[in-house]
Amino acid sequence: MALYSEKVMDHFRNPRNVGVIEDANGVGEVGNAKCGDIMKMYLKIKDDVVEDVKFETFGCGSAIASSSMATEMIKGQPLSEVRKLTNKAVTEALDGLPAHKLHCSVLAEEAIQAALADYEKRKTED
Repeated sequence: MALYSEKVMDHFRNPRNVGVIEDANGVGEVGNAKCGDIMKMYLKIKDDVVEDVKFETFGCGSAIASSSMATEMIKGQPLSEVRKLTNKAVTEALDGLPAHKLHCSVLAEEAIQAALADYEKRKTED
């Protein structure tokens, strides 16, 4: 059996939504010192819907694939659904990750949650 699923390899080789949103209204950055992966998520939210999402990830193939899949899962979704995204859902959408790479899907969830927290903070400051 292959170590990585076809979906993981596809999202690693052809990541979706890579880049920066200059006028993002929610930005979250998380990292894992143990493995060295760093993820930064940019959200453009309008009328409580994720209108656009981009990411920058410095890390392994599983980290890039997890970031890419997570952005695909939340793009166009209402915040009520985005808040429910779990690392388990990201892992399942990728048709699994090796046990020693599950932390990559956790980082994707945490980066999105950090971006949502930033959005909420900015909203209350306005």
